[in-house]
Amino acid sequence: MSEDILKNLAATIKERRSASSDTSYTRKLLDAGPEKCAKKLGEEAAETIIAALVQTDDELTSEAADLLYHLLVLLESRMVDFDDVLQKLEQRESRSGLEEKAART
Repeated sequence: MSEDILKNLAATIKERRSASSDTSYTRKLLDAGPEKCAKKLGEEAAETIIAALVQTDDELTSEAADLLYHLLVLLESRMVDFDDVLQKLEQRESRSGLEEKAART
């Protein structure tokens, strides 16, 4: 399994901007704008929560994959580069979660 799967997926989503909306679900989402993409992300987050609480591990895994996909689509709809998100995570990596949260306020 590739460690770069999320980077590859983000690149594919970016490429879908120029695909036909007749053949690309991603393009349809991007055409609908950030509001639709955010709504879809929220739906997927709720489905992931439900899967975590009452469904099988396989169903949770599937919902988690959907959630990650829709997060990347939302980022692309706002033209936020996935590498910027990764850089933010790298910056936070050396601090504890409590230190990082305290620094935000």
